[in-house]
Amino acid sequence: MTENPPIDTSVPHSARVWNHLLGGKDNYEVDRQAAEQFRAMFPQIVDIARADRAFLGRAVRHLAGEAGIRQFLDIGAGLPTMDNTHEVARRTAPDARIVYVDNDPLVLAHAGPLLTSSPEGACDYVHGDLREPEAILERAGATIDFGRPVAVMLLGVVHFIHDDDEVRRILSRLLDAVPSGSSLAITHATLDFDKGRTAQAEAQADWNEKSANPMVPRGRDTIARFFGGLELLPPGIVSMSRWHPERSGVVEVPGYGAVARKA
Repeated sequence: MTENPPIDTSVPHSARVWNHLLGGKDNYEVDRQAAEQFRAMFPQIVDIARADRAFLGRAVRHLAGEAGIRQFLDIGAGLPTMDNTHEVARRTAPDARIVYVDNDPLVLAHAGPLLTSSPEGACDYVHGDLREPEAILERAGATIDFGRPVAVMLLGVVHFIHDDDEVRRILSRLLDAVPSGSSLAITHATLDFDKGRTAQAEAQADWNEKSANPMVPRGRDTIARFFGGLELLPPGIVSMSRWHPERSGVVEVPGYGAVARKA
């Protein structure tokens, strides 16, 4: 596990703001202020945060279960809450191997509870940035066998990369490193949904002015191009709350989720 770099508490960080929106305590006053300002402008952000977390659970259960994947590379993992990737995966596959990656030093400082390896599997955390996939792959290679299928999890992180070409370059490098049978899971901010669109756009613009992690929402067609060459699993790119929902009548949230397989 990487040594702790310094924590900057002068500006809000996305991992800590998300933690506050999910009811966590691992955040600072600057993060709480930013989260509450976002919530005041766009209350549905709390529904999005919860839907993103629930998507993680359903996606990991599917990948560890029906897809039979035993290795997970969770980039932009955020701070530990309930039902982290390794916990969900191991309910189905006790031998699962998980590497968490995040660029917020506070995540590293709180990584201890995550690093609970089962007798059969393993769990690790590396400090890394999605913009540097080579470094992530090198460090993750200490735990993950890239000769076997890997689920690459990019939940709520791709929209912090502003250039579409850079996103495709990063995804290409990550997917080139994993074999056939691997999967890619993405959740992504969007302004495609009509409900609350104006308030959402204003809240995101306000966030971008204040945060160390400005985001760019994207449309479905753009996100679909990020999955080029992969087999999108049904139901494709949908509101993250409607990807394999576990009950009927689920209300959609303005954020996309999808899982695809590398043939």
